[in-house]
Amino acid sequence: MHQYKLRVYYEDTDAQGVVYYANYLKFFERARTELLRTAGYEQQALLEAGAIFIVRDLDLFIQKPARLDDEIAVRTKLIKLGKVSFDFQQEAYKGDMLLCSGNIRCGCVDGTKFTPYALPSKLYSRMKKLL
Repeated sequence: MHQYKLRVYYEDTDAQGVVYYANYLKFFERARTELLRTAGYEQQALLEAGAIFIVRDLDLFIQKPARLDDEIAVRTKLIKLGKVSFDFQQEAYKGDMLLCSGNIRCGCVDGTKFTPYALPSKLYSRMKKLL
């Protein structure tokens, strides 16, 4: 399981000082990117190969609010890997308290046609080690 830490800034909150729900998706995106970076995912190289990653489906459950200045740890785990698609389980914590959880289903597509595109073999083999 990979962990990514962040701080809640004013721009992440609504008028009540609570993290705006859509910002959990941004936090999760950053955490997934950092996990994939550890597996050798280089966004620029992937773009040059003509591939992009997309989110194709997700579930999000917010249990408790995160607030301004909270330190949050996002835990990310790759739970499924195919030749074109891959799924993550993610959770955001403040200390030991679960704030938000989600399952995010992603895919790799051709950057111009938006049709399924196989993960580069080097990246696929490195991602397989994360399971």
